[in-house]
Amino acid sequence: MCRRTALSDGAPTKTHVLNLLHRLIDGKSTATGIIKAPQALALDREPCADVERYDALREKRQEARHAS
Repeated sequence: MCRRTALSDGAPTKTHVLNLLHRLIDGKSTATGIIKAPQALALDREPCADVERYDALREKRQEARHAS
């Protein structure tokens, strides 16, 4: 049963078969539902870089240089 399921899923790898075996032992279903995912993800609000903060951090790092 497990081998047929792995072959029908198109992923007959050792990891996939072990995962199916664990699901059968635990009594969990191996069937997956249909996932409705958007074709493209979009941000509601674009991130804004705080350039002044980055410059301040870079200046602090240059001041604290250590010999290595």
